[in-house]
Amino acid sequence: MSQAGSSTATAATAGTNHEVVNLDQLVQEITTSTDSKALNVRLHTFGGKDRDRLLSGILTNGQDPLASLDPEQHTLGYLYILSARLSPNPGHHHPSLRVIEDFCLRFKPEEARLAPERVTTLAKNIVHVTSQNLKYALTPLYNLLTRYPPSRSTLTTIHTHFITSCVTVHHYATALPVLSHPITNVDPKLTDLTYNDNLLYHYCGGVAFAALKRWEKAEEFFEICVTAPGTIPAAIQLEALKKLTLVQLILYGKTKPTPKYTNAVLGRLLRASAYGNFVREYPASISKLQTSISKDIETYNTEKNMGLINQVIQRAPRWLIRKLTSTYVTLGLGDIAKEIGSSSEDEVRATIVSMIEAGEINATISVDGNVTFSDLTTTVTKAQIDQALKNAQAQSKLLLELERTLTSSKEYLSKALKQRENDSYAMDDDDGPGGPPSTFNQWGDIL
Repeated sequence: MSQAGSSTATAATAGTNHEVVNLDQLVQEITTSTDSKALNVRLHTFGGKDRDRLLSGILTNGQDPLASLDPEQHTLGYLYILSARLSPNPGHHHPSLRVIEDFCLRFKPEEARLAPERVTTLAKNIVHVTSQNLKYALTPLYNLLTRYPPSRSTLTTIHTHFITSCVTVHHYATALPVLSHPITNVDPKLTDLTYNDNLLYHYCGGVAFAALKRWEKAEEFFEICVTAPGTIPAAIQLEALKKLTLVQLILYGKTKPTPKYTNAVLGRLLRASAYGNFVREYPASISKLQTSISKDIETYNTEKNMGLINQVIQRAPRWLIRKLTSTYVTLGLGDIAKEIGSSSEDEVRATIVSMIEAGEINATISVDGNVTFSDLTTTVTKAQIDQALKNAQAQSKLLLELERTLTSSKEYLSKALKQRENDSYAMDDDDGPGGPPSTFNQWGDIL
């Protein structure tokens, strides 16, 4: 028996009222309780500062207390004990993965919501105990995430742990069922969410979409991270802006202005960085771009952006060819090769054929190697129109529900009124600190 277990099996006193603390008695209360709120108070105060150590013990008969409980019938008690047993403190005998998965699949959400801080602790500790093989955390975290909040569009701390775990083990597709639900609600009573949780969720979501080459969604998630309001920009927001910039070069061949409410400090930091220099030279021939990045190659590798940089460079000839279509009607393959800095007409031909097949340009290539460009024609089917209308109606309904929720919130109305009366919150382009905190580095290895 471990020291934690033996100390729990005996009675102890805690608090100023000399309450008897006994795990056997607590398990009995859990199995007989008919008042979940009262039970939650009891579990929360059990053992005082020694609560988790005591909850991690075993019964006087040597039995695991979880063996006496059912995840569905005794959700609250099971949650407190399981989250304590999974803590990183030495001496704890961690439950098996099967026990963890069984709870996450069967617990009663409405009871678990009475103890949101324990749900956060459970998610964090699941990541801890599976850290040697983090892929085993994905299934229990997914079940916990999809069952705990009342809506799939409600952001919780579990989202952050799940998405970061998916990205860490490169299981990007596993994250898609969660990322596909847009976040429209945050309930502080449901989860002890922090500002950083929101940033991490959208940053790692952007990484997952970029890894899957779903560039539009990657752009959306990185932009949400970048534009999250804050007086001082977080370091992760600058990293998101770097990736957002590279994704936009892949998508559009150029960057797009960030929304006006983006912290101005971020833009200044980017323009003064290696990425700012790269953007100013893009698009150009592959050889010129490779020469350009050579002096900053260590920076790109350290920040785990070299993969994106290479994809941006490989897209450069296509953007140069797109530019030619607005100037020329007919151009020879050899002339195009010179314009884009290629030494091979065959490579140019293959690129143009690929662009035609992808619908990026409208052109024909003659037998003698002349390329004739014409305007792109867009064909929209009835099915596409119907789907667009369906999506618009769904978004309209979602926005209406969100507006009703916001306008019924006294806290929101109070803050909105205060903001109208005082518009000095906006940061001038020359205001603010010289840069974001330098503590952002723990996520570099996930890319």
